[in-house]
Amino acid sequence: MHRRDAIALSAGACLAAGAVQPAPGKPKLRHSVVGWCFRSHGEKWDIDTLCKKAKAAGCASVELVGPDDWPTLAKNGMACAIGPSGTSQSFMRAWNNKALHAELLAKSAAMLDKCAAEGIKSSIGFVGFQYRDTSDPKSGTIPRDEAARSCVEGWKMLARHAEKAGVTVCIEHLNSRVSDHPMKGHPGYQGDDIDWVASLVREVGSPRLKILFDVYHVQVMHGDVVRRLEALKDVIGHVHTAGNPGRGELDSNQEIGYAAIGRALDRLGYPGWVGHEFIPTRDPAAGLAEAVRALES
Repeated sequence: MHRRDAIALSAGACLAAGAVQPAPGKPKLRHSVVGWCFRSHGEKWDIDTLCKKAKAAGCASVELVGPDDWPTLAKNGMACAIGPSGTSQSFMRAWNNKALHAELLAKSAAMLDKCAAEGIKSSIGFVGFQYRDTSDPKSGTIPRDEAARSCVEGWKMLARHAEKAGVTVCIEHLNSRVSDHPMKGHPGYQGDDIDWVASLVREVGSPRLKILFDVYHVQVMHGDVVRRLEALKDVIGHVHTAGNPGRGELDSNQEIGYAAIGRALDRLGYPGWVGHEFIPTRDPAAGLAEAVRALES
């Protein structure tokens, strides 16, 4: 029997028995779960249930949840690996549009201060949609060179506040190709080239500005994931996972080799968190445990 077949058979046996089996032994990576996937899909867990299910699956964090939820995380002994941006329509209205800078800086700085006070070490950030008016694709497109200048200028201001707060802002690359679901792809997102986003982060040159490397989005837009992890290791501040195609579980029905990705992150000495951000299509607790095992195998 091939190793992959044995793993699949073992996982199937666990599911059939209704068991949730985290990876055995001490994990080589720090695992987290992204809140929105499990609060608005599948069984639609409340925050307390999410904390308990995530911990049972081998995760030590629930991320991208706001200040109202932080006390529940603390009650359950869970960290928040990365906090929200604090801005509205966060991945649409962002730093590529200079007209938004004052608003973005005020709201982002306030969230950075809240994260710092709570001991949360990271906060998410975005490039933004390419349209002048994000609600109207006919409003005109922001040229790529203008967007680059705007991002660098805005992120330098943001980084100065992040440095004072001691919180790292992680700018997320998103795919613009998938259009059949509002959270599986983001047509119009200007930061859809991971290498371009990384080059702008490097131009800012702050230890408190990094990229959020979402394996699912990188696979959709580029592929060649392990080599990109190696090339961008100096600017990766956070990692997300999901299966492709479909942004589902990290199982044998999708194409990404998460065992190899887990080994690469370990080999590269990646010190950050891995946030599981898949949309559950079956038992979400079993899917979470399966995601942890996939990276640890």
